[in-house]
Amino acid sequence: MSKPQGERSIFLRASRDIETVKRQGRRISTALFNLLMYKMDDAPSRVGIIVGKRFGNAVRRNRAKRVFRALVRQRHQDLIPGQALLVFPKREALAQTHEDLTRMWDTSLRRVHLIRPRAD
Repeated sequence: MSKPQGERSIFLRASRDIETVKRQGRRISTALFNLLMYKMDDAPSRVGIIVGKRFGNAVRRNRAKRVFRALVRQRHQDLIPGQALLVFPKREALAQTHEDLTRMWDTSLRRVHLIRPRAD
């Protein structure tokens, strides 16, 4: 995997890593996004956000990336290490409130056991 650099290290950017996750990753689908996950190494987990041109114009694509980057930043410290995730937002995601989107994101990560168990 590529060398992480500061805050940007939580995001998956190297095309080689993205292609590996696309080819070998496990997929889950929700109403608001698709998520591909792949066990890479023991480094902190990294997340890539991919929004294709079919999603809409540049304004909508960039807004979707901003929204999902915010979700990733909120929960990144709780992700189990060593995972590479790819998020493919769906158009319906932009119509949701931030709370609904956060709830769906958390539920999806818990469902596939990507969140560290809480030490209650």
